[in-house]
Amino acid sequence: MQQRTVLVIEDDAAIREGIVDAVAYAGYTPLAAADGHKGLALATSAECDLILLDLVLPGPDGLAILKAVRAERPTLPVIIMTARGEEHDRVKGLRLGADDYVVKPFSVKELLARIEAVLRRSPERPEEPAKIKVPGGVADLARREVRFRDGRREELSEREAQLLKYLAANAGRAISREEILTRVWRLDPRGIETRTIDMHVARLREKLRDDGEEPAIILTVRGKGYMFAANV
Repeated sequence: MQQRTVLVIEDDAAIREGIVDAVAYAGYTPLAAADGHKGLALATSAECDLILLDLVLPGPDGLAILKAVRAERPTLPVIIMTARGEEHDRVKGLRLGADDYVVKPFSVKELLARIEAVLRRSPERPEEPAKIKVPGGVADLARREVRFRDGRREELSEREAQLLKYLAANAGRAISREEILTRVWRLDPRGIETRTIDMHVARLREKLRDDGEEPAIILTVRGKGYMFAANV
């Protein structure tokens, strides 16, 4: 199982270091930011599985960061950290899309329990395969190519490799075009034409020797999206 990464955005050095030590001890990989500017940059671009977000920060505050995260990475889990008496901001954070909150001072045990609970119900980052078996060969995602036993090779674009990786990591689950836009393209799917997803799937099927009329690897789920066959 791939180790999960937790981004801690907290300006109080003692609290930040304590949280970083706690999540590292619990088996997560910590990232940290001490102000809103670095926090915003990391929250919208870094590879992470969950954000622990203080609301009161120098520079962009936590609510501004949360709003930006929800615009660019709608399903990335966020737990906000607030002080006692900040109920208004806490409620506003939840309305902006925070997944949970903890009130300072909190225990390490409570914080880790909330992290575990939020990650458990989040689709954010399933275990990702490095190589995927396909009929007649293997897709090597690190090399971005499909190798067949007859010696033929097909090169994958970066986007095709990312799409195949995500579908295979979720084998047996129907995935909507909107989820693909969110998780693979890193876009807010609202108002975006999803035809580009269909074109990428068509190219992937061709490179995998998957019959476009009767596919056996990347299946079309009517009214939903696509599913990587669990029995490939």
